[in-house]
Amino acid sequence: MLRTAPAPVRLVAFCLLLAASAAARKQETGFLNRTMPLAQDNYRYQVFVPSNYDPHKQWPVILFLHGSGERGSDGLLQTEVGLGYAIRYAGADFPAIVVFPQCRRDRFWTDADMQTVALTALNQTIKEFHGDPERIYLTGLSMGGYGVYEIAIHHPGKFAAYVAICGGLYPLKDYPNLYSSLINDPAIIDPYAEVARRIGKTPIWIFHGTDDPTVPVAESRKMANAIQLAGGNVHYTEYPGVPHNSWDKAYAEQALMPWLLQQKLH
Repeated sequence: MLRTAPAPVRLVAFCLLLAASAAARKQETGFLNRTMPLAQDNYRYQVFVPSNYDPHKQWPVILFLHGSGERGSDGLLQTEVGLGYAIRYAGADFPAIVVFPQCRRDRFWTDADMQTVALTALNQTIKEFHGDPERIYLTGLSMGGYGVYEIAIHHPGKFAAYVAICGGLYPLKDYPNLYSSLINDPAIIDPYAEVARRIGKTPIWIFHGTDDPTVPVAESRKMANAIQLAGGNVHYTEYPGVPHNSWDKAYAEQALMPWLLQQKLH
């Protein structure tokens, strides 16, 4: 005859089972692989989750747009340059969730469909990791800097602050199809002034190297000046003698992340 274990024993066993199940569900941290279906295709992206992630509180979320050299579909390359590199250097204590979408090869962040990819990855991340809707930030470098301005003009009020590194509005010699949609609008006389108007009072920090051979430093100078003239909240940092990779210095600025993460939508 089979005997049933006493009730206290069954209770202890049940509690141990629950504890084991909870441990198995412990949140992974670090750089995590994610995939999203969109427009009959699957897009890979990465999400950085801090080591002290607590699902019971809201987290600031940063959307990072990489440069042209990291385009592709592997879902990994975009974390190796810029903010991803800075996070690895800083260690696991980086204080925010960071989303790393990847732009397809031969496409640009100024293309509407690639912006949809980036924003969909952002929205999925906010939902999955309990992002704070008042502390959502946008940053990008080079092609991603162009993307910052383009997304900003089409989604005013979504982000609490911007960080644009060696970006611009006008096409480049090597990338004639990389430019702001405002360039082709006959109603827009001054695209820089229009971007400044749409950014409004949202804080922005712009970085550029004076010796940039890819994106002329004049692009950032004109943008910073336009935002200042419009009464916006702009910081501008120019690195003398630095070529295109000004993002290495920008993301290493000790004041940058504290400044960024204190910004909130009102």
